[in-house]
Amino acid sequence: MALDPTKHLDWEIAEDAEKTMLTIYEIGEKLGLTKEELLPQGHYIAKIDFRAVLDRLKDKPDGKYINVTAVTPTPLGEGKSTSAMGLVQGLGKIGKNVCAAIRQPSGGPTMNIKGSAAGGGLAQCIPLTPFSLGFTGDINAIMNAHNLAMVALTSRMQHERNYTDEQLDRLSGMKRIDIDPTKVEMGWIMDFCVQSLRNIIIGIDGVNGKADGFMMKSKFGIAVSSEVMAILAVATDLKDMRERMGKIVVAYTKKGKPVTTEDLQVAGAMTAWMVDALNPSLIQSLEGQPVIVHAGPFANIAIGQSSIIADRVGLKLADYHVTESGFGADIGFEKFWNLKCRYSGLIPDCAVVVATIRALKCHGGAPVPVPGKAMPEEYNSENVEWVAAGCANLIHHIRNVRKAGISPLLYVLMHFIQIQMLKLQKFVNFVKQKAQESLFHVTGNMAVTVLLNLQKLLLLPVKRKQNLNFFMSLICLSKRELH
Repeated sequence: MALDPTKHLDWEIAEDAEKTMLTIYEIGEKLGLTKEELLPQGHYIAKIDFRAVLDRLKDKPDGKYINVTAVTPTPLGEGKSTSAMGLVQGLGKIGKNVCAAIRQPSGGPTMNIKGSAAGGGLAQCIPLTPFSLGFTGDINAIMNAHNLAMVALTSRMQHERNYTDEQLDRLSGMKRIDIDPTKVEMGWIMDFCVQSLRNIIIGIDGVNGKADGFMMKSKFGIAVSSEVMAILAVATDLKDMRERMGKIVVAYTKKGKPVTTEDLQVAGAMTAWMVDALNPSLIQSLEGQPVIVHAGPFANIAIGQSSIIADRVGLKLADYHVTESGFGADIGFEKFWNLKCRYSGLIPDCAVVVATIRALKCHGGAPVPVPGKAMPEEYNSENVEWVAAGCANLIHHIRNVRKAGISPLLYVLMHFIQIQMLKLQKFVNFVKQKAQESLFHVTGNMAVTVLLNLQKLLLLPVKRKQNLNFFMSLICLSKRELH
């Protein structure tokens, strides 16, 4: 590829690579899928019949499991997806059988300032446009399932207001729940950031009077923050998803009792919307490595993990499987470890912590970058003191990962402008003191494909502890997180 990531935008690089990308049939064959397990949606995108794959390969040992996390990001993001794609492409470059599991982008940031979640520069996934705009319909299925619960809830509140207990029983066979309209936990969702819908009034009487709904305060949230998305990330199969779907708390009664989707008799119908979404999607990296896409972003307001199903499929099909966990290691990795690994029983063989000069400067005292505005001038010049001060944030995240007992660790420092490497030595030495028995690599210009020395990662022995060190007990975790 001749395009220079310092001179061309991500979409230009993706567009150029798409001219020669492999068909989804070739990607499926490279991953080891049978024709029956590959469910094409056009020539370059597919779904994977996960149940068929796991049944066929149930006796095959898992590959190596690599998690990618990061320091606390700036509002611009710090390159977890880019690093994950670069690691996959680098392993592929040295002949390893590798795949990735990443999260589907949300329409909110895609249509706003931050953009898609495909990676960047020479380390991203393609085809970029369909990946960024709806993809295989999983988020649409989540919206339908979630909003169906709200339809059931508001309809139930309307009917309980309009009918006596006797009428309710005769018309529907349902007992009165007596939902408190001031204690409705759930809202509606759409996959955009719409501030004007965050607090709304619904059910205003129309021409049909009380038949037009129950008037109350309500709200809209972004689709990927839905509990249905969280369930998609941690469900292990259709039965598990159905059980979790019925435990969603939508509201409380006037006596303070939780009202679940099971109480509203809507959990089964919600699950029906999600049957196809339970199968992970498949695309490719710029260099033709398989990339599994499943579940969604936002570890700050959601679980923010690629799915358990995607990881199980990847670990059976590839010798090295790279998965990402959203946001910084204090949120994304902790949810990956305390929730996803706890539910799946899968333990990473290695963790990668991504840092950028930009983020370290920000945490060290430089002005916070604002999306949509010009980068502050401080980020266009060198300031070793700010970078050194910002290392405290990186060390905190290193310690978070170490608490889990995962070894080896790999630290990747990315810089977006040319920096004299001698001036980074202070940073490198400081981190190495805190990250003993770990690999350290510095790269620039987002061209992560050339990180061929990441193969050192594969040569280190796994030093996993016998007892897993979860940071939180199940009692401490909220009911909403647990299901």
